[in-house]
Amino acid sequence: MTSPVTAPAPLSAPASGDGIANVELSSVRLPLAVPVSDAKVLTGRQKPMTEVAFLFAEITTEQGHEGVGFSYSKRAGGPAQFAHAAEVAPLLIGEDPSDIGKIWTKLVWGGASVGRSGLATQAIAAIDVALWDLKARRAGLPLAKLLGAHRDSVRCYNTSGGFLHAPLEQVLDNATASVEQGIGGIKIKVGQPDTAEDLRRVTAVREHLGDGVPLMVDANQQWDRATALRVGRALERFDLTWIEEPLDAYDAEGHAALAAALDTPVASGEMLASVAEHAELIRHRSVDIIQPDAPRVGGITQFLKLAALAEHHGLDLAPHFAMEIHLHLAAAYPIEPWVEHFDWLDPLFNERLEIRDGRMLVPQRPGLGITLSDQCRAWTVDKAAFAG
Repeated sequence: MTSPVTAPAPLSAPASGDGIANVELSSVRLPLAVPVSDAKVLTGRQKPMTEVAFLFAEITTEQGHEGVGFSYSKRAGGPAQFAHAAEVAPLLIGEDPSDIGKIWTKLVWGGASVGRSGLATQAIAAIDVALWDLKARRAGLPLAKLLGAHRDSVRCYNTSGGFLHAPLEQVLDNATASVEQGIGGIKIKVGQPDTAEDLRRVTAVREHLGDGVPLMVDANQQWDRATALRVGRALERFDLTWIEEPLDAYDAEGHAALAAALDTPVASGEMLASVAEHAELIRHRSVDIIQPDAPRVGGITQFLKLAALAEHHGLDLAPHFAMEIHLHLAAAYPIEPWVEHFDWLDPLFNERLEIRDGRMLVPQRPGLGITLSDQCRAWTVDKAAFAG
């Protein structure tokens, strides 16, 4: 654990009369109940996932306003995110917390030597999210309302019950439990080396759910172009809501050709780490559904830029993971979106999101509506604090 650091005094006082007084960063390791595998594991590209590393930022102003935000990394990268955030965090002290765009630019240029995407911006994403949470809390509004909500609930689908480490019977049981919980759709993982096994699992899940429940599949980038087209055509009969990440995330041209060839919508974007990378998908008309991840693209400030671009091009939106953040952002998107339900993060927070009739309800609590649990504190492996 590191000791508090005193930051240099700002050059001028904030115009609002309130400045950032304290920043606390926490590196938290969330253990998963069982090792998790998707197609990347079955193709030998990754090992099963046993934990998720989180970077939490807690910000307090001179007048006592508070905000909390987080970013995350699956497998490698968590300690590096924490280290980078700790290097640039002193630049926050004394800044007006309302000037979120200005602060984002200051932080990204503070670490620009290592780039303006990827790990560098994922590290400052936690800070950016905390500033938006603080702004909404100070206004006494849920973040969705601060941004301008189009709806008070968002369609939701479950992913955490459909991974490839789970036997088919367990996947079916998980799907039943999700539907009974009120979740509106089910996504299962595909992309195995044996495509016949993929088709067997999709057939079983569709027959189990019936035709009335939205069903999605996710290949996690493990098909080449020929396989994606062949399997995509075989999947047409299942009336899927979308096929996710059928190709490498950066293959914009391949995605475009596939999207043009299939009736089933194509979705991608979760692995891209900047607005510019998503813009390539949009420019090539590569996807029907864009799937950005706010912590991965640099926070809410960058997500909003991307959402405006996606809406301009008439794309559907289904943000990846981190439903505690993305519920608010999806509620503020003009076109009816989806939000992804994962139960993995539940132990980190004192609150739970409410699900009813296939939709996730925007909480009425100010900000994101979350506070960190004692268990989250107990899983902390490193801390850094900065004060004026």
